Amino acid sequence: MRALIILLLIGIAAGFGAPLTAEAHVKWFTELPPQKESIIHIISPLFMFLAIMVAVLLALLAQILPALSEWKLMQAADNKLDQLRKYSILILKYGLAAALTIQVLSGSLFVPEFSIQTQLQTVLLWVAIVLLLIPQHYATKAGALVILYLLIDLTIKVGLFHMLDYGFYLAIACTLLVDKTKASALGFPFLYLGTGLSLCWVAVEKWVYPALAIDIIHQHSVPTFGFAPEAFVVMAAFIEFVVGYLLVVGILNRLLSLVLTGIFVSTTMLFGMTELVGHFMIHVVLLIFIIEGVSFYKPPIKMHKTKLDQMVFVSLNFIFVLSSFVLIYYRFA
Repeated sequence: MRALIILLLIGIAAGFGAPLTAEAHVKWFTELPPQKESIIHIISPLFMFLAIMVAVLLALLAQILPALSEWKLMQAADNKLDQLRKYSILILKYGLAAALTIQVLSGSLFVPEFSIQTQLQTVLLWVAIVLLLIPQHYATKAGALVILYLLIDLTIKVGLFHMLDYGFYLAIACTLLVDKTKASALGFPFLYLGTGLSLCWVAVEKWVYPALAIDIIHQHSVPTFGFAPEAFVVMAAFIEFVVGYLLVVGILNRLLSLVLTGIFVSTTMLFGMTELVGHFMIHVVLLIFIIEGVSFYKPPIKMHKTKLDQMVFVSLNFIFVLSSFVLIYYRFA
């Protein structure tokens, strides 16, 4: 069993270390007009093969989780990280303040795709930063309300579909708003859900608009490790989607967050300041996930008691979620 776990983890790490080198919001790095791929080409034999393979892998992953948690090294690491949980909300609020400062100094509103258009937006961003830096939870809530207002205003201007890419900002604002209230237990689960679904949504963009990602590969000489750019994009999107899905269902959250943090660091070195501005807040959220694990969160997989039920749930639910995301995105793209 231990040998099986080691092989599986090596496979996961190898997969993350390759295709996600191209992980990014592709619209930030290319001027190519978006051209929707036909649904027939999206649901290609490679796509279907990877979907089935991932579903089987997830079923196996659910099976070996109890053995993984029994490792003394894992238990020691968990105990150390558990002691840092009291700092999670502070990391979130001060990390958000730092991310907003980077954005306002670069002239961006939340992400590089949106530039600051009015003096009011600049003023509100600085107000939010100051409020978040004040060590008082009412000030934090006021700062979160300012962020929420800016998000709603931006959503009205660019559309709900467009802003689904950045749903994790809504999750962050809600987490800060419910802190130190009767609903505080819902804060971090909502953060997991919002971040996971955002990763899934962004992944689908690479399947529906593959030409944008392929253009980035050519422009920035992104290594494809021997794969054709078209196949590489499909695999990159799959891994990004799987990471988001696993964060939502509550599997290997600490390991996933650690690996994904390393990947985002590598993409920052590849894409530079634009990547830093856009993904700094994601780094903060992933740091919180590394600290928190899922102890506060009853993930959906725990609704099923037996190993077989968990395996069936994770694999079949993955196929359902994957199909739903692709069809919804394709319909409204």
